[in-house]
Amino acid sequence: MRRLFATIADRYDFITRFLSYGQDRRWKRRAIRLARLRPEERVLDLACGTGDLMFEAAAATSRVVGLDVTHRMLQLARARAARLPEAVRPRCGFVTGDMSALPFGGGQFDVVTTGYGLRNVPVLTEAIAEIHRVLAPGGRLVSLDFNRPTNAVIRQAYWIYLTVVGSGLGLALHGDADTYRYIPESIRNYPGAEGVATMLRAQGFQGVEVIPVLAGFMAIHVATKRV
Repeated sequence: MRRLFATIADRYDFITRFLSYGQDRRWKRRAIRLARLRPEERVLDLACGTGDLMFEAAAATSRVVGLDVTHRMLQLARARAARLPEAVRPRCGFVTGDMSALPFGGGQFDVVTTGYGLRNVPVLTEAIAEIHRVLAPGGRLVSLDFNRPTNAVIRQAYWIYLTVVGSGLGLALHGDADTYRYIPESIRNYPGAEGVATMLRAQGFQGVEVIPVLAGFMAIHVATKRV
């Protein structure tokens, strides 16, 4: 994953906009609204990429740490952070790290956000356990990600669409049709929004919500760590 995202980092924002029909930023703003951030809260944005979610959060709260396994993503995020308003810029920090083994003590954050992060971890239960560990009691998780359609016909059509479009983009942008095949493959191995909700509850989250986006092809999870 680190090598793959280092390859696509400079094109990442374009790809997310393209595959979301230009709706990606709007979905992320909605996710941050659902986080119900308060000014005093500490936020951890996992798989932060170039910083979309963390910069939205930084406008509403006092401290946001963006973590990503790919150093190039953080370089791009830092460059964007330098263009933030002077009052917001100091609120942002960056850490290179693995969301399955977070370099933070327990209960350090009030809110954890992630965009397209849970679907790409090798062992999802480990990442959810780490998120639960670093959240303070009563802390919230908000995750935006692709969904896995439950209908077999729709699911197959979805995979074919993402494979064909991804192959074209890979050839056009990188000269390699396989570059973006990780997207349909990651969805193929993903338990889907309801499956993730079940895993969150099993880990100790409560009030778990699944909010469909783009007619259910995407989803936002909102969950709270038990007090």
